[in-house]
Amino acid sequence: MFQWIKLSSFIVLTLLFVSCSTQHSEIVVGKFNDDKITMGEFEKAYSKNVGNYERAAKDSVNNYKNFMDLYMNFRMKLKDAYDRGYDKNAALLEELNDYKKKVGSTYIQEKYLVEPNLKELYERRKTEIRASHLMIRPEQSGGDEAAKQFAQALLDSIKSGLKTFEELVAVHSQDQFSKSKGGDIFYFTAGQLPYEFEDACYKTAKDSIYPEVVRTKFGYHIIKVTDIKPRIPKIHAAHILVSFANQEGQIDSAAARMKLDTVIAKLKAGEDFAELAKQYSDDTGTKDKGGDLGFFERRMMVQPFDEAAFKLEPGQISDVVETQFGYHIIKLIEKGEIPTFEQDKDNLKNILKRLRYQDIYDDYVNNLKKEYNFTFNENVFDKIIEHSDSVLIGAEYPHLDFVGDEVFYSYANVKKTFTPFYDRMKRDTEFTGKKFDKNLLNKAVTKYSNEELIEFKAMGLDTVDAQFAELMEDYKNGIFIFKLQEDEVWNKVQLDSVKLLEFYEKTKVNYKWPDRVAFTEIWVRNDSLAKHYYSLLKEGKADFDSLAKNTERFGMKEKGGKYELTPVNNSELSRKVAELKNIGDFTEVFSQAGGHCILRLDSKDSARLKTFEEAKAEVTGAFQEAESKRLENEYISSLKKKYNPVIYYDELPKAFKAQNQ
Repeated sequence: MFQWIKLSSFIVLTLLFVSCSTQHSEIVVGKFNDDKITMGEFEKAYSKNVGNYERAAKDSVNNYKNFMDLYMNFRMKLKDAYDRGYDKNAALLEELNDYKKKVGSTYIQEKYLVEPNLKELYERRKTEIRASHLMIRPEQSGGDEAAKQFAQALLDSIKSGLKTFEELVAVHSQDQFSKSKGGDIFYFTAGQLPYEFEDACYKTAKDSIYPEVVRTKFGYHIIKVTDIKPRIPKIHAAHILVSFANQEGQIDSAAARMKLDTVIAKLKAGEDFAELAKQYSDDTGTKDKGGDLGFFERRMMVQPFDEAAFKLEPGQISDVVETQFGYHIIKLIEKGEIPTFEQDKDNLKNILKRLRYQDIYDDYVNNLKKEYNFTFNENVFDKIIEHSDSVLIGAEYPHLDFVGDEVFYSYANVKKTFTPFYDRMKRDTEFTGKKFDKNLLNKAVTKYSNEELIEFKAMGLDTVDAQFAELMEDYKNGIFIFKLQEDEVWNKVQLDSVKLLEFYEKTKVNYKWPDRVAFTEIWVRNDSLAKHYYSLLKEGKADFDSLAKNTERFGMKEKGGKYELTPVNNSELSRKVAELKNIGDFTEVFSQAGGHCILRLDSKDSARLKTFEEAKAEVTGAFQEAESKRLENEYISSLKKKYNPVIYYDELPKAFKAQNQ
């Protein structure tokens, strides 16, 4: 009984200890006045500073301690910013809101419009589809509605079993390219055809017909998927082309066949494909490269060539392939692999932007219009047009007294009147100088209202998107810290000549000239001309400065070939001329930078300290840096007196060691 009581007491104490022990993320690693810095906050800040959590976890405790010192200073500065009322400062809040609108708009478009569709596009591009279609064009069928109804009737007859897809394609399809091939449009992958068409295909099983008529910019389609398989993104191949045309440009299929048979026989005998391509191929663009075509994707070659090439395995040689260019024999060199999402991301963005981003954007904005009850006043719009009087955008609008205060669109209780709207148009290069008319005004309304709706959405995004909220918090902290640095450091740095001179006297050992030389150069491209100049100089028949005016080095002729004092180790030229003993001496001709050179020593200046005037720019920079550090240290000291910071360095070895974050 006694043992059971002891065991029960131990269990109770253990549970009590576990329940009262501090969660890893809540461990306090520092405090200042009543504010605490937890392990979770420290780890998050440190990870962000070094790039990621994995790298942070491998770092040293000493680095954690150094960072903690800086982080404590940062947190005290933020506390001071709030104590000073920066969070209520109108100018800072305006800057923050302006940033939120601009960055938020970009963030929304990237995260909510681009990223989700990139993932879908990437996954779909791992597969390729072969499809056939029956197309009805509105312009050939009595208009859009008539074309739609006709296509639907055809689809209904297929569904009911009255007619087969192939039968109807042969009679009714208005795509003349595919009609004779049963509607076949060959293999494709996502991002190559109109999105509405390919979207239907990716939702349809092999050997099945999509259950609805599909509308694209080309017309109405009935779609049948005939094959689905893993995509080979690209292949590297070579070919030997035997053209049907002879050297005179006349078609001679018999001669072409004889030449082809010779090539085939040599290949079967084991001769090298590349060498045979160099000898026999009629493709002048590739024969010198052994027929190498490089990498290419589906649909980049004519269909018979494409179909044969993509069936091959590396090292395999095709049978004879006939195209409109002649007979081909193809060798597959290698297959490309599907890139990772990150590797393909830029390409995916380009595809999305080209094919359907505008539709995605328009759909998103239309949803915002519903969400924010967007209204457009047609009567006011017509009134504005009525009073435009052929105004050129950029000029003053002649009848603002009639329409300037009119509200012609609104959303979420935000009312847009014409005067500020027109002011914006006047500054917009897309519209300035153009005649004011209905189409132009419509375009401006669409552009500005779309932008405004997304910006309005961005203003509340930090309440629903944690990542964006963190981004905005970082920016807010940044502008607060910048304002503090401006008030406490940069604006307090006082520059005057007396202080600069005093600073120079204390630090002048830091401002030095190395050994320097000034020289004049004659540089010409022609070797014999350079030697002729050298002979004239040696014989005293020419003046060096006169000849230097003929120097051919780019940018030096107008300077008469003269180089001001230059550090000896600055270049090959300064090192070469420094070897001369006396002022006025000149070198022999030597080759340099694709030309020929003669140098004359004009002056030497031995290493020495710079005078105050010579060093003034450097002194100013160094003084500002030293003063900034001094003022920064004074400011940090004042914060320490105000907030009494304490750092618990003994807790830092536990950083990034939790089993469950």
